[in-house]
Amino acid sequence: MIDFDVAVVGAGAAGIGVAAALARLGVQKLVVLEREQVGASFSRWPRETRFISPSFTTNGFGMPDLNAVTPNSSPAFAIRRSHMTGPDYARYLRGVVDFYKLPIRSGVDVRTVVAGDAGFTLSTSDGELQSRFVVWAAGEQAYPRRGAFTGARLCQHTSNVLSYASIETRSPIVIGGFESGIDAAIHLARMGKGVQVVDRTAWWEIETDDPSASLSPFTSERLAELPSPSLLKLLGNVGVVAVELAPRGYLVRLDDGRVLTTDGPPLLANGFAGSLQMIAPLFGVDEDGRPLLSDMDESLRSPGLFLCGPQLHHRNQHFCYIYKFRQRFAVVAAAIGMRLNLALENLQEYADANMWLDDLSCCDIDCSC
Repeated sequence: MIDFDVAVVGAGAAGIGVAAALARLGVQKLVVLEREQVGASFSRWPRETRFISPSFTTNGFGMPDLNAVTPNSSPAFAIRRSHMTGPDYARYLRGVVDFYKLPIRSGVDVRTVVAGDAGFTLSTSDGELQSRFVVWAAGEQAYPRRGAFTGARLCQHTSNVLSYASIETRSPIVIGGFESGIDAAIHLARMGKGVQVVDRTAWWEIETDDPSASLSPFTSERLAELPSPSLLKLLGNVGVVAVELAPRGYLVRLDDGRVLTTDGPPLLANGFAGSLQMIAPLFGVDEDGRPLLSDMDESLRSPGLFLCGPQLHHRNQHFCYIYKFRQRFAVVAAAIGMRLNLALENLQEYADANMWLDDLSCCDIDCSC
C-alpha cells in the first residue's frame, strides 16, 4: 500500500520551496521528512554570517525577493533585513510552512531509499513508509567535506563554528577561499587577528557575471572596507597537501613547498560532500561526478526520484544558490502533477514570477561553485 504520493526529504530552502509548489498544485498525499527542524542548517550558521544575496521586496512588481522560495513571499518583508542571518532565514521558512500548511514530520531521519515497481520504500527512524514519488532535497551543509588532504580532520570546519568570536587562535589559517572562507577571514580580521587564506583558486581575482564563479559584491565590498587590510593575507593558486600537529600548534604544508604555522586548528572552508552521497546509486553520475538527470530533474536510473537544491547541475550550470535552484521547483511539481492528473494551471504564478525555468538553453554557461 502506498502511504504518500510524494515524499520530500529535507526541510531547508529546497525542501520547503518544492513542497510549497506541490501543495499549490494540489498534491494531497504529501509529506516533508526532516531529520531535525525546519531550516536546521540555517539555524547553525555562525552568528556573524549573513546572506550574500540581498533581500528586497519586489513581489508587487512581478519579481520575487531574491531569496524567496515562493512567488508570493518575501524574506525582506517578513524579517525586515536585507542581509539576513541563518536563524532569520529559518524563521522565514517556518512562516512559509505555516502559510501553506505543509505536512512536516520533524525528527525523522531517512536512512535508505529503495526503488520498487510501485514507487519507493523509505526506511526512517520512525519506521518504513511508501511513496509513489520522492524529491530529494536534503542539501549539503550537514555533510562537510573533510578528507581532501592528509590531516584534514585536525581542522575545524566552518559549518561547525557557532561564532567567530569563539575562535581563540591568534593567527588563524583558513583553507578555502570562496564565500564561506572569505566570510570567516573577514570576521576574524575585524577582531584584530592576522589571517591567512589558502585556496587553489584565487577566487578574489576572478571577474564574471555569474556569482557561482566569483566572490559576491557583498563579500568584495567587505574585503575592501577592512579597517586593517594588512591583517588579511590571501594566498591563491596554491593547495594544501597536509596539516600536522606541532609542539606549539599546527603546520600547514602547501604544494609549493611552503609551510605555514598557526597556534590553533586551521579553519576548513572547502565546501560540502552533500547529502546525495547517501543515495548516489539511485541516480548514477556522469564523467564529472554529477547526478544523471532528465531535463525535468528526474533520475535517469530511478524514475520517480527527483533532485532539488544546490547539488543540481544542468549542462555547464550549477544551480547552487537559492535564486537558481528555486527555478526548478515548479518544473519538478509539473512533472509529478502530470502523472497524478492534476491541473497545472495552479503553477502559473511561478511562471509569471520568473520562477519556472523549463528551457535549459540558458544553461550553456561555463561556471562552477
